[in-house]
Amino acid sequence: MVDNALRTPVRPAVRLLLGRSLLVLGGLVTLIALVLLAACRRDDAMIEERLGKATAEVVSVSFQRAVVRFASDDGAVHSPEQGVLYPEGLEPGQLVRIEYDTGNPEVARVAGRTAVLALLPVGTFLLGVWAVLSPLVWWLRRRP
Repeated sequence: MVDNALRTPVRPAVRLLLGRSLLVLGGLVTLIALVLLAACRRDDAMIEERLGKATAEVVSVSFQRAVVRFASDDGAVHSPEQGVLYPEGLEPGQLVRIEYDTGNPEVARVAGRTAVLALLPVGTFLLGVWAVLSPLVWWLRRRP
């Protein structure tokens, strides 16, 4: 037979540990999202610093990226391996204006689109994460 007096201190400790773990998880997810936004802004700054413009053909589109092919000012044909930044609404075969970093043509974006477009999806994602984690942490800390 297990004595209830011995079991009682373990449960609050586990709930406290679980609550803190969820807060750490939320903090890490938030940090990753902020780093993602900073990377988008950095890529934009690289493009704006050495701006090149071209017309690109959309080769393929997937959920995460759109692969394009374009000729730079020196006549070389480029197809950024990671795809183009901010690819929403692109379709294969479509011709689009792009802006790219002349020093590194692997960094390219659809003309006129910037890191501001990343704010809504990242912000919505973080809102969802904290909308789930906050009540869980509150419930774990409040429960006797």
